[in-house]
Amino acid sequence: MDIDEFDVIVIGGSYAGLTAATQLARARRRVLVVDAGQRRNRYARHSHGFLGQDGREAAAIAADGRAQLMKYPTVRWVEGAATQAVAQDGGFRITLANGSAFQGRRLVLATGVVDQLPALPGLAERWGDTVFHCPYCHGYELEQGRIGVLATSALSMHHSLMLPDWGTVTLFLNGAFEPDAEQLDRLAQRGVTIERTPVRAISGRSTVELRDGRAVEMDGLFVVSRLYSGSPLADQLGCEMEEGPMGQYVRTDMVKASSVAGVYACGDAARATGNVALAVADGTMAGVGAHQSLIFGAFAAAA
Repeated sequence: MDIDEFDVIVIGGSYAGLTAATQLARARRRVLVVDAGQRRNRYARHSHGFLGQDGREAAAIAADGRAQLMKYPTVRWVEGAATQAVAQDGGFRITLANGSAFQGRRLVLATGVVDQLPALPGLAERWGDTVFHCPYCHGYELEQGRIGVLATSALSMHHSLMLPDWGTVTLFLNGAFEPDAEQLDRLAQRGVTIERTPVRAISGRSTVELRDGRAVEMDGLFVVSRLYSGSPLADQLGCEMEEGPMGQYVRTDMVKASSVAGVYACGDAARATGNVALAVADGTMAGVGAHQSLIFGAFAAAA
């Protein structure tokens, strides 16, 4: 079977992958982008905080990026899920779910992450609409209204102490943890109300239904999700991982090189926290790093 060969294969066609591919295309390298169409922020209507794009539809930013990328003649785009990656013949062989295979001298993993939310009725249906994870992305639009924090662990203290800058905050502990005396004092200083009654469900716009029958109306809710890799490729290749507060991510150096020579990682797959602006910055570094490695040699990230 003939296998198409590329200078660099980019796995993931969202903000980080698009940016990495653009850097490589502008260096006139032959680039393949493999995209499964699972942008992490596909549930959000608008994107905020990205210079020059503030308030635009998230999907429109990604669509424009793809349209601009595809004007470069050395780029090919393939839709599908990359299910297997192996080091082979001085590069990497990528196999898709449909059986097609491609060979690349370098590999950029921009595979993103999957958010695992608490199993609470009505929560997932509102994800990206009135339930969020990033105050900087969505806090301003709540117009200094009523903001709820649904605790998942002690990490929810971070949200609870930040969000009073965006509105009036209630922390719904929901049995996830119990603040100690110092934490209670800090919450009090920030004006945070604490609700210990367990949560039964989320309804309406973002109403928190409690098990004692009360319904607490909120204008928006924030929750710390657990993050999981959006692809098995980093594990297959043996990339070293780091443990972040919300889950594992690929360990990289300053130019986004992983511990495996020739493999670069960027975006949410390669950082503890992220947003569109950070993904674009990461993609720039990964694209430049992969390109320069083709000239000067590929080096794995230092141990």
